[in-house]
Amino acid sequence: MNLALMQVIDRQFLEAPFYGVRQMTWHLQNDGHPVNQKRIRRLMRLMRLMPVDQKPNTSKPAKGHKTYPYLLGGLRVDRPHQVWCADVTYLPMRRGFLYLVAVMGWFTRKVLAWRISNTLEADFCVEALNEAVHRFGPPEIMSTDQGSQFTSFAWTDRLKRIGTRISMDGKGRCLDNIFIKRLWRSLKYECVHLHAWETGSQAKAGVDRWITFYNHQRPLAAHGGQPPAVVYFNQIENDQQRQRVA
Repeated sequence: MNLALMQVIDRQFLEAPFYGVRQMTWHLQNDGHPVNQKRIRRLMRLMRLMPVDQKPNTSKPAKGHKTYPYLLGGLRVDRPHQVWCADVTYLPMRRGFLYLVAVMGWFTRKVLAWRISNTLEADFCVEALNEAVHRFGPPEIMSTDQGSQFTSFAWTDRLKRIGTRISMDGKGRCLDNIFIKRLWRSLKYECVHLHAWETGSQAKAGVDRWITFYNHQRPLAAHGGQPPAVVYFNQIENDQQRQRVA
């Protein structure tokens, strides 16, 4: 029953990302679900859902973890590896759930690396970061929320060691990381909610297919209909040509 509720909550949150615990509880009660706020708070925390408002949310740093200021206010982002962002979302399964982390280029919207895990430990996030850095080199700035994975020593120490500045959203301000939130919305509507995966390997294969499609084929309005990978490689090629001319 909890898994069924989590899927209903996930779908409704995509439609109304401003719903907090109280509003989500009312919505479910109006739909005939016998739930209370305590239960919905626990499920939304488990799903890592953060309403769009200025109130404290479920994405809290672990006790003793350091947080960092938001660096992107007023910043003009105009090149591929100037800013990366990362986030974690919930993936419903037929008999359980998993978590997905993705590292995305802010300028191109290209997904640079991703990992799936059955826990919210920081390890799988650091693995995705390491893959992205190995393939593309370090970014100038990494932007995340204040979730415990991203305030962990393992995550922040890795960024410091590669010389990347750390930027974190204000509490409750998921719009500070809006591009990766849009990615989750598209992924869930176009892939996750069309399937009922039985195993982690099925989920991994499904996500892999969709992210490959998203990077290389899916047109984005922000890029005039061009897919993220096309924008990325065109920009890299243009930068290299300017360097040769200089």
